Amino acid sequence: MKNELTFEQQMQTYQQMLRNYALQLTQNMDDANDLVQETFLKAMTYSSKFKKGTNLKGWLFTIMRNSFINNYRRITKRNSLMDTQEEQFILDSSKNYNTSNDGEFKFIRQDLASAIDQLPDDLRITFEMNTLGYKYHEIAKKINIPIGTVKTRIFVARRKLRTHLAEYEGLFNLTAS
Repeated sequence: MKNELTFEQQMQTYQQMLRNYALQLTQNMDDANDLVQETFLKAMTYSSKFKKGTNLKGWLFTIMRNSFINNYRRITKRNSLMDTQEEQFILDSSKNYNTSNDGEFKFIRQDLASAIDQLPDDLRITFEMNTLGYKYHEIAKKINIPIGTVKTRIFVARRKLRTHLAEYEGLFNLTAS
């Protein structure tokens, strides 16, 4: 009988590579370690879905990448309405709105989140990363696409959001600033 490594032992052989990749994605050692741990946990949980003889390294890296993207989706939904880059989507503070109506503001936030969720994945991911403060070149590097593609996706996402949120034109500054 051949001395085969267990599934867990095989995963451990990729731990340092996964940590390096996680650090590239998160730019923070603590977040990178959390991402590696989450990746291993998901791999163990779904180990029955892994087909023996296929590329374990590729499977682990895919789990990590998808976890990273899903985590940013969750964070973006909890964050503010502000896009810190060009053509900002911000509340127009020059107008005096009744902000004491929390219910109305909640509906506005829900409409904005819904509009963002309706974007195709490629547009939504680049747009959300941009709203989190990532620069174009950082986004390009993290999701491995050309910087021109990043700019185009963000531009198209903003245009689609302007169309979808046209009813709030008086409330939001949806023009370039």
